[in-house]
Amino acid sequence: MKRNIQAHIGLAMFYFLIVAILGSLLRLFVFVHLPATYRFLVHTHSHVALLGWVYVALTSLIYKLYLEKENTALFYKRLFWFTQITIAGMLFSFPFQGYAVFSIVFSTLFLIASYFFVWLFFTKSSSKSKNLFSYKLIKSSLVFMVFSSLGPWALGAIMNTLGSSSIWYKIAIYFYLHFQYNGWFVLALLGILFYFLESYGFFVNKTHQKRGLWLLNSSVVLTFFLSVLWVKPPVYIYLLAGIGALLQAVVFVILFLWVIPIWKDFTSKLVPGVGVMLLWAGVLLAFKIDLQLISAIPYVAMLACHTPDFVIGYLHMVFLGVVTLVLFAFLKQIGLLKIPKFALILYLIAFLCTEILLFYKGTAIWLSFSIIESYYHLLAGASILFAVVLSILFAKNINCKTESTSP
Repeated sequence: MKRNIQAHIGLAMFYFLIVAILGSLLRLFVFVHLPATYRFLVHTHSHVALLGWVYVALTSLIYKLYLEKENTALFYKRLFWFTQITIAGMLFSFPFQGYAVFSIVFSTLFLIASYFFVWLFFTKSSSKSKNLFSYKLIKSSLVFMVFSSLGPWALGAIMNTLGSSSIWYKIAIYFYLHFQYNGWFVLALLGILFYFLESYGFFVNKTHQKRGLWLLNSSVVLTFFLSVLWVKPPVYIYLLAGIGALLQAVVFVILFLWVIPIWKDFTSKLVPGVGVMLLWAGVLLAFKIDLQLISAIPYVAMLACHTPDFVIGYLHMVFLGVVTLVLFAFLKQIGLLKIPKFALILYLIAFLCTEILLFYKGTAIWLSFSIIESYYHLLAGASILFAVVLSILFAKNINCKTESTSP
């Protein structure tokens, strides 16, 4: 099955490459005429990013760590390839029609496939693993993944009744994105981190497990209200959003304080380079939490609402920084991905350049000063660098043989 999982990760990397190419095309729209609809490419870019790269890579990791030895190979294989049909359907329908019959059908089928993966994890994981903190974190993440799907289910009804210009249309999208990013992605990756910590003998006691899970899950739910502050809701919504942001900050401060004393010992057991990627991701996660905390301030909430570059920069920071770097680290650790040092450096350069440029433009809009003339060319160049790096990584890993170093 190892070779099959490697092929699955190779396919996930192919999706990531497609995402980077689409991102480059979107940057070129400003100064190059392209025979495509910008809005449709944005839909394709976002769907393949979340459902192609992250979902496939994350579920493959979870399967590898928790289900590979549980006699689930045949069911998982069929489910995996059914899921790929739905992703391919979105890839070839969104660019030409946006949200329409075929893309909605494939999106719906994808959601159903994801529910079957959740069922597989809940019913087939070993009883031994179910007692571990890592399993409980991943279980919570999958619950949030299912919960996030209420957003897409609601979109159809909203479009048919209130239309896409309704605030409820945007709220449904933000609902989906919030529980995908902060619930499904972050908690699943945190769960996998604790899988490795537990494998090397670093455990959290039962009392702290219950308290940590309650605080984490509560913070994920409450921080959703940060996503609706742009509608100028009642005061109690601001209060709930602020409590959620503060709660999340406290949770991760406690986590960082617990990890710091054992970090050197833990990372010494990891494959070279993995600790560095996790450290980068940890710094970016801390920055993400700080941004969420200040976004509870009404002025900052409205500023983000009226400055799309800040929102895009934030989402890219989480997706390309926190989530992707941790995925790279874990895939490298268990021998499913080769990441040469020079490729990682180029990736970080592309990431930092795009983030600096996005937040620079947002700041320019905020403070009403003009941006440099070459801004869009620089941004396009940084985006193209992503595509180049991912082309290198894809070529490096296609048909490669790697050795597992998982515990």
